[in-house]
Amino acid sequence: MARLEFFFDCSSPWTYLAFDRVEGVAEGTGAELVWRPILVGGVFNQINQSVYEQRANPVPAKARYHAKDVQDWARFQGLEIGWPSIFPINSVKAMRGCLVAHDEGRLPAFARAVFEAYWGRDRDIRQDEVIAELAAGAGLDANALLERIAESEVKERLRANTDELIARGGFGSPTMFVNSDDMYFGNDRMPLVRRALEEAR
Repeated sequence: MARLEFFFDCSSPWTYLAFDRVEGVAEGTGAELVWRPILVGGVFNQINQSVYEQRANPVPAKARYHAKDVQDWARFQGLEIGWPSIFPINSVKAMRGCLVAHDEGRLPAFARAVFEAYWGRDRDIRQDEVIAELAAGAGLDANALLERIAESEVKERLRANTDELIARGGFGSPTMFVNSDDMYFGNDRMPLVRRALEEAR
């Protein structure tokens, strides 16, 4: 069986688009899907600070096309993606929540709720009450999740995932690995991921 690792942060619209398809790709190719929540800001701070320069001094034509491209993909996949009023956002609580949700077997449901809340409804995912609401909607104990995301063990796991991605050559979200060493970055690489998984199978 091929193995597909999905390193992701819910604060990226391109990651939302990839997340929406990755389960289907794994199921369609018989691959094992391994969820790897990260903090993409930690990646940028360590090895990809050019992102901040691009945000501070965008190329107008490229920025216009970027907005169109996101909407083209959103329509293609049937998703609602708007530009949130707070961007970039500190997603650390949400991503720690993904780790807790993973432990409870509810990561896809919780992560989708976070994506939909932030990108579809402009909710502030930094707030405990928003995280609690999303956790409850995903079938999790909201109070328990809020307690656990403050634990050092959960914090360290998120940091470790982020550091591991950097060590393996990653520089953003979403990053996918087929069978550990075959890396793909970005939503638009999903057809290549599918082909790699089919070949590995």
